[in-house]
Amino acid sequence: MNGHKVLSAGLNLWTSGRSRWISRLHDGGNGRTPYSSCSPKVCVIGSGPAGFYTAQYLIKARQDVQVDIYERLPVPFGLVRFGVAPDHPEVKNVINTFTQTAKHSRCSFYGNVNVGKDVSVAELQQAYHAVVLSYGAEGNRRMGVPGEDLAGVHSAKDFVGWYNGMPTCRELSPDLNCETAVILGQGNVALDVARILLSPIDILKKTDITQPALEALGESRVRRVLIVGRRGPMQVACTIKELREMVNLPNTRPEMVAADFEGVSEAVKGLPRPRKRLTELLLKVALEVPGDDEQQRRNKASHSWSFRFFRSPIEILANPENNRTAGIRLAVNRLEGSGEGARAVLTGEVEDLPCGLVISSIGYKSLPIDPTVPFDSCKAIVPNSMGRVHQAAGLYCSGWLKTGPTGVIATTMNNSFDTARSVIEDIDSGTLDVSTAKAGSQGLSKLLEKRGVKPVVFSDWEKIDSVEKSRGEVPGKPREKLLTVEEMLQVARK
Repeated sequence: MNGHKVLSAGLNLWTSGRSRWISRLHDGGNGRTPYSSCSPKVCVIGSGPAGFYTAQYLIKARQDVQVDIYERLPVPFGLVRFGVAPDHPEVKNVINTFTQTAKHSRCSFYGNVNVGKDVSVAELQQAYHAVVLSYGAEGNRRMGVPGEDLAGVHSAKDFVGWYNGMPTCRELSPDLNCETAVILGQGNVALDVARILLSPIDILKKTDITQPALEALGESRVRRVLIVGRRGPMQVACTIKELREMVNLPNTRPEMVAADFEGVSEAVKGLPRPRKRLTELLLKVALEVPGDDEQQRRNKASHSWSFRFFRSPIEILANPENNRTAGIRLAVNRLEGSGEGARAVLTGEVEDLPCGLVISSIGYKSLPIDPTVPFDSCKAIVPNSMGRVHQAAGLYCSGWLKTGPTGVIATTMNNSFDTARSVIEDIDSGTLDVSTAKAGSQGLSKLLEKRGVKPVVFSDWEKIDSVEKSRGEVPGKPREKLLTVEEMLQVARK
């Protein structure tokens, strides 16, 4: 946020012959009243839930804090746009709150700025009193088994990115010309993927799923999805909402292995309420005889899904030509201990399952952004205490980068509020010196221009948003997403 009057700043920039985007960079594209250059200036890297919740708390907690949010892509909202399932529009309503934050007079959004490449963290630290790393977890945890690089094996992150329009996943083109798909992992993302694979096209075509994904799923031959976990029914990581959606999914039937539930009925009584309700629903689906209507529905279903418990992948099996997936070899496990702390131990038995598609949903992981930022490569997080990055004054982190990829959006909200609270405490206590004026976005404008980087401000994003919504009107979708950075920038700069 600039430290002069917007009018004079704009005139100075125009008369000096600089490009139009700089004048907008100084006011976030909204013609806002600027604040004093001595105000605390905070830079947030990443515009997903962690970034926006951090910004939201900061601007509410102090009336003089100015926050600039930097995003690598031209579009904001991170995993709300690229991770939330297309058939969960209610979860995306949080975008309305984020939009209010972005339009606040003391908050600005700058997309199309790749921190670590276009500008270093050290350069941001020179321009801001505090820098908050909130760029999430864009890496994949690998299985570490032979065959995982065969055609037909994908990470859930990439598969989800493909059907949600993540530019880097546009070329994925998964081959759905097989009957059985195996998903490794039993969390909410795994169930999202299973549901999208099995959902009737008539449901999906009313969502904001991308057109290429919709066409591929319309021609899919996948009829059976196995959701594999290394532990048992009492350790599944999904929520009851996601499980209930699978149970009620049209034209599908559950196919559980009753033996997997031995002893579960007796153990369920002492469980905490959320886990108890989830386990009771699993028991009902696996063991209870369905009523006549439900039985009739299951008999008519042409697709099926099931949880496979006590299994770990040990090898992806190739076809005779050795060029694509034909099956998966699973180790059979038993549990040692009980409850959430139970450990999967190998029994020595193995099981081979034929399948043409394997999707690994065993977790996202954060990646280092800049060699100057401390990073714990074992835990894949930035080492921190309450969001304060260790041995790096003025540097903070929030979201999955702070904790690892865990929880739902509300979890990230609380996590980010905690980090923002740490920033405010440090300003109030004097631990963070804000007595010296910092240039903020003004300090970066010349630097970015010199490097040929043209940020996308929030009003530019609104152009993209408008075009996407217009494109969705004809097919009756909420929006038809632009799928490449080039398309996004073309629309933003009109």
